[in-house]
Amino acid sequence: MLNALSVGVRGGKWHALIDKVYRELNLFVSARKVVGKKGAAGVDRQSTEDFSEQEIAEIKQLCEQLRTDTYRPQAVRRVQIPKPGSKQTRPLGIPTVRDRVVQTALVNVIEPIFDHEFHERSFGFRHGRSCHDALRVVEELLETDHVFVVDADLQGYFDTIPKDRLLALVSETISDRRVLDLVKRFLDQSVLEELREWTPESGVPQGAVLSPLLSNLYLNELDHRMADLGYEMVRYAD
Repeated sequence: MLNALSVGVRGGKWHALIDKVYRELNLFVSARKVVGKKGAAGVDRQSTEDFSEQEIAEIKQLCEQLRTDTYRPQAVRRVQIPKPGSKQTRPLGIPTVRDRVVQTALVNVIEPIFDHEFHERSFGFRHGRSCHDALRVVEELLETDHVFVVDADLQGYFDTIPKDRLLALVSETISDRRVLDLVKRFLDQSVLEELREWTPESGVPQGAVLSPLLSNLYLNELDHRMADLGYEMVRYAD
């Protein structure tokens, strides 16, 4: 994928990416992936089955809207789901099926660009890397001279990521203004929970296709900084 996109590099930044996002083949592949995962309907009440029945028309409309820069994401439906092994709940954002398709198409294009720069000790939300891989590295470290372990958790991480800083990090690598605008629109999506609608000042929605990639991007600088300081940090997320 990187080789295919490499012609779009200028001055160390990636440009001319938006046409790869709205390419019909990319949208079709993304739609099949979203439909295959099923998932609940968003605020428009369109199910994956409804989308699938009109797939060709839906894809062509999304392609045209993205090409002409008229595509606008809808609000994210928020529900509360129980935390495993706890009586507490956590918020889960449910974008519309159409928005999930577009986010998947966007991730297909930009994820290889960013993943190439992620630290090797980052195991969360990455293809070919699992919790077992992270544990294996920890076990290997314990077999050396490392005898102390600090177990840390970032509380409410997804909901507290600063949007401006996150978008600035994206723009350090990508210069395609249309792609940056698309990312910003997803970051600025309003949230609808029961009868209340608002736009969060910070954070990325848990449950959105784009959020895992952006969450890794925000912590990438920390991963590399800790390694530069000599700390053996192994990071995982799910």
